[in-house]
Amino acid sequence: MLHPIARIKVALNGGRPPGAHPALPCTPAELAGAARDAVAAGAEAVHLHPRGADGRESLDPADVGAAVAAVREACPATPIGVTTGLWITGRDVAARQRAVAAWAQLPPVRRPDFASVNISEPGLTDLVATLRTLAVAVEAGVWSVQDASALSIMDAVPRILVEIMSPQTDALAVLARLDEVGVHGERLLHGEGEQCWPMVTLAGRLGLPTRIGLEDTLTAPDGSPVTGNAELVRHALSVWASPG
Repeated sequence: MLHPIARIKVALNGGRPPGAHPALPCTPAELAGAARDAVAAGAEAVHLHPRGADGRESLDPADVGAAVAAVREACPATPIGVTTGLWITGRDVAARQRAVAAWAQLPPVRRPDFASVNISEPGLTDLVATLRTLAVAVEAGVWSVQDASALSIMDAVPRILVEIMSPQTDALAVLARLDEVGVHGERLLHGEGEQCWPMVTLAGRLGLPTRIGLEDTLTAPDGSPVTGNAELVRHALSVWASPG
């Protein structure tokens, strides 16, 4: 079961390299500390990219299990999700499928509650089937109107991440297309880079949950540097709730 988010999910690190920000969490202990602070600031769910010993993103069960277990100990009541980005395996679909299937060896406490799956990436059907077998809920990452149309062929997905990466992508058109093709499930609207804060604002205006964190931006709404994920959560809650 995927617990709904009322306002904010925190994305702790994304694919940023170690050192990209002084507070970027990479190790399990760093992720746990960052998650604890972000949840205390108001985040209702945690999304993270597990790392290997070399600091690079990893889907290996040992790395996923270590990251999830550390964050779960720090935030026992908070849902935890991870990425399944195909870039992590060098766009090798079979390697990703083997890595995610190997999460079956993890005890439940070390498995994520949910995982994001990008609709535009190949291998979608098998990946979703494997996650469901593992009792890991699926978040569908939709980046365009075309992705929204493609989602219509899937069985019910509990949460759709409408992820706006470019000013050329019309968030309202993507949301409308999801309705047109009959896709149900919670919508979460967020942006990355320059689209981050405009999408937090739009999500608040539409009453949709959103996402924030060092994965999406390193700066506050006024462009100033932030100290870390917890500060971003506080800014996002304020922006989301602001009229207009």
